[in-house]
Amino acid sequence: MEAEKTEKRRGDKGADENRTRIVIVDGHTLFRRGVRNILDLEPDMSVVGEAGNGREALAVVEDTSPDVVLMDLSLPAPNGIETTQRLKRELPSLGIIVLAPSDDEDQLFDAIKAGAAAYVLKDIDPTDLVAIIRRVRSGEYLINDKVFSKPAVASRVLREFRELAVYGTEAQPIFAPLSPREVEILDNIAQGMTNKQVAYALGISEQTVKNHMSSILRKLSVNDRTQAVVYAMRQGWIKIPED
Repeated sequence: MEAEKTEKRRGDKGADENRTRIVIVDGHTLFRRGVRNILDLEPDMSVVGEAGNGREALAVVEDTSPDVVLMDLSLPAPNGIETTQRLKRELPSLGIIVLAPSDDEDQLFDAIKAGAAAYVLKDIDPTDLVAIIRRVRSGEYLINDKVFSKPAVASRVLREFRELAVYGTEAQPIFAPLSPREVEILDNIAQGMTNKQVAYALGISEQTVKNHMSSILRKLSVNDRTQAVVYAMRQGWIKIPED
């Protein structure tokens, strides 16, 4: 009997290790508990901590080592953006989904600069939130598609990103230059096109565009297409979109 209990504990531990570990940061206890109840129903997710403000969030994340953080933007100082920046500096691989009260372009701009992986409204459908958490856990930066769907924000982000310290003034030259087709694809993406639109414009399949993007990210050693576009602009390979 004792051996069976020990084996069960080992099995439970193994299951926990395969789950996405989540921390919920929000100033309203009722909201946190509601989200927790939803996520606890998912077999591949585990809420490992909650925090009511930015300072608590830093401590909880340090103690629990989550994969994904749900971050309320409306926190008191340090606010959601400041807390996101701090967490991403200390834990670059952490996926942060910011929860916004409204679709505000200034907040969206600040969220992508801070390194958030996704920007969603707090009234999001629970099923959609679960799907986004899974995608962020897999390494996707969904916020990019949202940014590039807004030309004014895209132009602002691309201009500002050129000055981000992450790229630095001592950036090393590229040892594997992009092909003309890859530059062409990046140029179209910088204009706000989706993969599907790029495929149509260039007369190629959407899968071919995705394959080229994978090659681009690998060659430039960047994590997502926003960084790829910015790097290409810094090198002068593509032009900055007009406002």
